[in-house]
Amino acid sequence: MGDVLSNLPVILFGIGVLAFMVITGIRVGINFLIRRLASLVFVTLGVSFITFMLGYFAPGDVVLLQLGQHYNPVLAAQLRHFYGLDLPWYAQYGRYLGGLLHFDLGFSWVDESKSVSEILSLYLPASIELGVGGTILSIVLGVPLGVWTAVRASSWFDTTTQFIALVAYVLPIFVIIPLYDVATVYLHNLGLPTLAVAGWGTWDTELAPIIIFAVDSFGYYVRFTRSVLMEELSRDYVRTARAKGLSESAVVWRHAFRNTLIPLLTAVGPELGSVVSGLFIIESLMNIPGIGFEGLVAITSHDVPLIQGTVIVLAASIVFANLVTDVAYGFADPRVKSN
Repeated sequence: MGDVLSNLPVILFGIGVLAFMVITGIRVGINFLIRRLASLVFVTLGVSFITFMLGYFAPGDVVLLQLGQHYNPVLAAQLRHFYGLDLPWYAQYGRYLGGLLHFDLGFSWVDESKSVSEILSLYLPASIELGVGGTILSIVLGVPLGVWTAVRASSWFDTTTQFIALVAYVLPIFVIIPLYDVATVYLHNLGLPTLAVAGWGTWDTELAPIIIFAVDSFGYYVRFTRSVLMEELSRDYVRTARAKGLSESAVVWRHAFRNTLIPLLTAVGPELGSVVSGLFIIESLMNIPGIGFEGLVAITSHDVPLIQGTVIVLAASIVFANLVTDVAYGFADPRVKSN
């Protein structure tokens, strides 16, 4: 019983993935699901090969780095054998790929007592909470605002919202964070309540980074939704629906907005790529113990296995997110089954 409880998160995750695949196969077709899963595998394999070769040709010697002034030929040979560095590159890649198939990312070169999987498991939860929370918040705020601005085109509400969205879209996240820090200090000097400027683990330290993360993307969803919906509202079927006496809310939400879901879902996939760059920047500037922050530490310390593991996890996350987007696209448009 204790083993079951300790592995409960893994069991629930496995059940969720299985349910996702079954529902997807029934709704959008087995062929569609197989093609998307095959593309996921091939992309992950390609990323693994590129990251391995970059690590293989990277300058520096891990054995010299670890032993330093205590260099000993015998001990150095043992370390090279432990890390598999005495093998040809193709044998090293085969060993690395075999480890990936068993979810084994190897051992850290800096902290050889810990595996890469153990290190990433400590930092991955914060990144998942930040990335998923920020993305959901940006969509929840951006899409409805885009709809309302399209319906109220050329009004003061449309102009104001478009200006705010444009500023949020143009400003990079490494500019938004210093502006937030300055505003926090100013409000604190006035005696007003503020959120934390760094850290993670409590609601006040987590809320600000998630909001900043959402601000970085929400302008994109506002502008894109507005543009697509305004095009739909000018089509003949919308005029026909209005001529039939349907209410404006029914015309907008049940007819026009339903047809904007397809291009909107198509646009979500490429936007997910910005999540990775946002994680690295916001976690490093706000001292968040996430996978992006740890990845930068691994780069500065020349910890190649940890760098490779970080890239693999991030790439797999983006590919899986695109898979979910493709599946949602299949739900929105049944014609995708034949593509």
